[in-house]
Amino acid sequence: MAALAWLLIPLFAVVGAAIWGSWASRSKTIGDVAELAGYARFRDAMERAHPTFSDSAPHAFSDSAPHERESAAAATAVTSSSSG
Repeated sequence: MAALAWLLIPLFAVVGAAIWGSWASRSKTIGDVAELAGYARFRDAMERAHPTFSDSAPHAFSDSAPHERESAAAATAVTSSSSG
């Protein structure tokens, strides 16, 4: 009985390899079309979900950004001029 069990192992391996081989050689052209259509739907959804800056109200942080850059530039100028 043990010898029969050892013979079943290769039999299951052959059946598994046949199933995997038929799955691996299937036609994949339909999947690409569905993937591209899904990506197009995703892009459309992202464009609708996030309005652009020109469409939205003025932002509070847009005015502070130049001031932060100016103060950082002034601090760099002060430190570099005092070291030389």
